[in-house]
Amino acid sequence: MTEDNHMRALGLMSGTSMDGIDAAIVETDGARISKLGSSIFLPYTEDWRARLRGAVADGAADEALIDGLTRLHGEAVQSCLDAAGLDAGAIDVIGFHGQTILHDPANRVTVQIGDGDLLAKLTGVQVVSDFRGKDVAAGGEGAPLAPIIHCVLGQDQTRPLAVLNIGGVANVTWLGRGADPSSGDHMLAFDTGPGNAMIDDWVREHAGLDFDTGGALAARGQVDQAKLAALLENSYFDRPPPKSLDRNAFDGSIMDGCGLEDGAATLAAFTAHSVAAAAAHFPDAVSQWIICGGGRKNGAIMALLAERLGAPVRAAEDAGWHGDALEAEAFALMAVRSLKNMPISFPGTTGAAQPLTGGRLHQV
Repeated sequence: MTEDNHMRALGLMSGTSMDGIDAAIVETDGARISKLGSSIFLPYTEDWRARLRGAVADGAADEALIDGLTRLHGEAVQSCLDAAGLDAGAIDVIGFHGQTILHDPANRVTVQIGDGDLLAKLTGVQVVSDFRGKDVAAGGEGAPLAPIIHCVLGQDQTRPLAVLNIGGVANVTWLGRGADPSSGDHMLAFDTGPGNAMIDDWVREHAGLDFDTGGALAARGQVDQAKLAALLENSYFDRPPPKSLDRNAFDGSIMDGCGLEDGAATLAAFTAHSVAAAAAHFPDAVSQWIICGGGRKNGAIMALLAERLGAPVRAAEDAGWHGDALEAEAFALMAVRSLKNMPISFPGTTGAAQPLTGGRLHQV
C-alpha cells in the first residue's frame, strides 16, 4: 500500500546515450517522494542502437521503428514489475518519455518517438507521454526536465546545491536555499554541454567500443590543449541560461588526427571544462555537487570535476539517490504531477514564461 494521496508510478527513460531503457518505480504525491522502488536497465542490442542513431541522424522515424521501440519499453515495464514483485494492477501510471530524435526549441520543435496508446494497451496501465511538447510550444527550451526530481529530493540536502546529470548531454540544476518544487523559485537549470555522447561516438569509431569503461582510455591519454580550446570556443557556453542542446550540437571533426586515448582524454576534459564554465551562471556558489547519470562512472571525468569545481563532488549514491535510475524516476514523478496538474517545468529551468504542467494521457 502507498501512503495517503501517494501514487505508485513507473517511469521510463531512453536517453541521448541510446544505450538502453531505464525503468524505475516511485511512490509519490508529486510534492514528496515516500519511496524509491525497484529499477532495471534493459540494454539495446547493437542493431537497435544503430537504428536509433539513424533516426537521430534523419530527425525522423518510421512506424516500424516506433512500434518496435514501444514494445521494448513494454518489456522494460514487465522486467521492472518482476524485479519489484508486483503486477501491473499495482501501478497507477506509467511515465513514458520515449526516445528524442530531434530537439530544436528555437524553432519550437522537439520529437520523442514512442506510441503511448500502444504502451497503455500492452501494459494495461494508463500512460503519460509527451512531457516536452507543451513547454516548447510555449517558447520554453523543453529541457532539462529532471530538475523537478532534483528539487524534490534536494529538499533534504544542504543547499545551495548543484545536481549534475551526465548522460549523452550533461545538464545541471542549481537549487538555492529556498528552492520550491511548487513554484520553481530559486531554481536554475540548463544543459552544460557534452556529457558522454562525444566520447561514446569517439571510442565506437576508433575502437569499436560502446563507451570508455571507467574512463580507462581517457586516463591513459594526454589532453590536446589546442583541440580542447577549439571545442570550448563554441558560443553556447557564453549564452545565459535557461538553454538546451541537441545530442549532436558540437562539431566532432575538430578531433580529427587525434589518437584513441588522447581523443578520449580531450573529450573527457571538454565535458568537465564545460561543467566548470556552467558554474559561472549560478546565482550563488554551491556547497556541494551531486553527480548522476552514466558519466559518474567515468573516473577521468570525475577526477577532473573534483579538481575544477571548487566544492565537494560526490556520486548520487553517496546522497542516498539512485544514480542510474534517477531520470526514469523523474518521469515517474512527472507522470503523477501531470495527473495532478502540477508544474514540471519552470521559468528558471526551461525559460518558459510561467510554471507549466505537461504530458498527454493515454487511457487503457
